[in-house]
Amino acid sequence: MSIQLGEIAPDFEQVSTQGTIKFHEWLGNSWGVLFSHPKDYTPVCTTELAEVARLKPEWDKRHAKPIGLSVDPADSHNGWEDDIRETQGQTLNFPLLADADRKVSNLYGMIHPEADPALTVRSVFVIDPNKKIRLTITYPPSTGRNFDEIIRVIDSLQLTDAHKVATPVNWNDGDEVIIVPSLSDDDAKQRFPGGWRTLRPYLRMVAQPKLPHRR
Repeated sequence: MSIQLGEIAPDFEQVSTQGTIKFHEWLGNSWGVLFSHPKDYTPVCTTELAEVARLKPEWDKRHAKPIGLSVDPADSHNGWEDDIRETQGQTLNFPLLADADRKVSNLYGMIHPEADPALTVRSVFVIDPNKKIRLTITYPPSTGRNFDEIIRVIDSLQLTDAHKVATPVNWNDGDEVIIVPSLSDDDAKQRFPGGWRTLRPYLRMVAQPKLPHRR
């Protein structure tokens, strides 16, 4: 199954390290970051899970909930959590799905038979409060995920949902943004009274409005 942008994230009920999770109910009105791991006790993922836990203030600021997944059972997850705490100095503070029956993995297309028919690939899904898929990324097993980039994308999505702008290449919070071409100059004057730089009629650069969580 291929998950495409704009689709409603498949709902599910699955066991986790924090009890049984009914996914849409658990998300509530929050953004969600669902990310998968091939199996427990994998070195790259050990570092990733600790980093996601360290970033809790940043997820909270953006009203976002991370949730991990591995195809091993919950008792194995619990032992892995001990290793993460001992080796990374960080206790997990978000649920880790125990997808031993591959229910969620299959729903989200995380099993790639040509890679390994028994394990999940390392996927990321960003889901908005309307339960729509807004970002998908699949990483190779040897490359740790860049969660600063995932946070950057959430900032961009929240900013562009709130304002008639798009974020240019390598954008970071505070950089100039692009006024979307569908917004006329007259309407842009109402939204951006401070003015903008016109490089081409379709390329108008303007100071970034405040992110929703920075107001």
